[in-house]
Amino acid sequence: MEATILFKLFLYIVVVFSAVFHEYFHGWTANELGDPTAKYSGRLTLNPLKHLDPIGTVFLPLFLLFFMGSFIGWAKPVPYNPYNLRDQRWGSSKVAISGPGANFLIALFFGLILRFGAMCGLLIPASFLYIALTWVVYVNIILGLFNLIPIPPLDGSKILMDIFPQTKVMHFLGASFIGIFLALILAIMFLPFISNLLYYFIVNSPFPQLAF
Repeated sequence: MEATILFKLFLYIVVVFSAVFHEYFHGWTANELGDPTAKYSGRLTLNPLKHLDPIGTVFLPLFLLFFMGSFIGWAKPVPYNPYNLRDQRWGSSKVAISGPGANFLIALFFGLILRFGAMCGLLIPASFLYIALTWVVYVNIILGLFNLIPIPPLDGSKILMDIFPQTKVMHFLGASFIGIFLALILAIMFLPFISNLLYYFIVNSPFPQLAF
C-alpha cells in the first residue's frame, strides 16, 4: 500500500513538472518571437508554484491518480499578447505548438536513454530507474498529445484556428466547459492507443502496462 502511494506521488510530480515545462516553453517561444508578456508577468520560470492551476495541476491529476488509476493535467496558461509577435501569420501557432513540442522532446530524450541504455546493458528493464524513466516518457507523450487535440482551450485549437478561419463553434467551446469535457472524452478513448504506439516507436519496446 505504501509503495503504491509513493508511486502515485512520483507520477504526480512527473505530471506537474512536465506541465510546467510545457507552459515555460510557451512563454519562452513567445518571448523569442517578440512578446515579453510572460517574462514581465513572472511566468518565464520553471518554478512550479508560478504555474499551478487549482484544477489542472492539483485537483484533477490527484483525483485521477488516486481514485481512477489514470492521469491527465495541465498548468496555468502562460499569458502572451499575439499582437506583439513578429510573425503575425504563424506566431500564435508557433507559441501553441512549443508546449506540446517540449513534452515530446522530453519524451524523446529519456526514451532514447531507455532504448540505448537497454541495448548497451546499462539499464535493466526491471530496475527502478528504468521503470521511472518509462513513466517520464509516457506522461510526456500523453500530455503532448492531449494538448494537440484541436478543441479549445487546448493548443491544438489555436493551430487549427490559424489554419482555418475562426468559427462560432470554436468561440463557443472556448468560452465554456464543454470544450475541455469533449477533450477529456477524446483523450480517454484514443490517447492510450496512440501513446502506446508512439512509445514503442521511440523506445523500441512496448510500454509496460503496470497497474497503479
